[in-house]
Amino acid sequence: MSQKKKMLEGKLYLADDVELRLMALDAKRVMYEYNKTNELDDTYRNDLIKSIFKSTGNHFKIQPPIYIDYGKHIMIGENFYANHDCIFLDVNEIEIKDNVMFGPRVSVFTAGHPVDAIIRREQLEFGLKVTIGHDVWIGGNVVINPGVTIGDRAVIGSGSVVTKDIPSDVIAAGNPCKVIRKITEEDQMIWEEKRKEYYQSK
Repeated sequence: MSQKKKMLEGKLYLADDVELRLMALDAKRVMYEYNKTNELDDTYRNDLIKSIFKSTGNHFKIQPPIYIDYGKHIMIGENFYANHDCIFLDVNEIEIKDNVMFGPRVSVFTAGHPVDAIIRREQLEFGLKVTIGHDVWIGGNVVINPGVTIGDRAVIGSGSVVTKDIPSDVIAAGNPCKVIRKITEEDQMIWEEKRKEYYQSK
């Protein structure tokens, strides 16, 4: 079994592998090109992302700089937005669904290392898939750890470290990240009133 196949199946693997090194070099080439682009080069930027990500929606915006391991295991949906300085360590799949927003310096880590120091010294590592649902807002400086799933419409507070799954329709924050409360109909009413005021003031 190839190292790449072991990696994507969540098994221990060695990153020091010809196939993986070539994939990483390709990602570094695209990152270098992307991170030096002009603010007005949206079309070129998106073409670069489409060339390296596994899949994308038709509409997305990722502010440079961006940092990735391979790119080939990242899937983003429609209307994805990421602010500056985000990190995607995609040794396993990162699946981000529609209408997701990232604040600056959000880090999505699928990569992990053995707790046992002797095995870790052998350079063996593993990766677990991260899934982020529809309509999720993730605040700045959030860290999302390997194997985590974040449910639809969740809000993750700035600076959180997400170590376990977060359900849909909640506000969660902290280190480790925990559910603070449900998002309610009252929240919807408050924000609908603010939206109404906005349009009335135009």
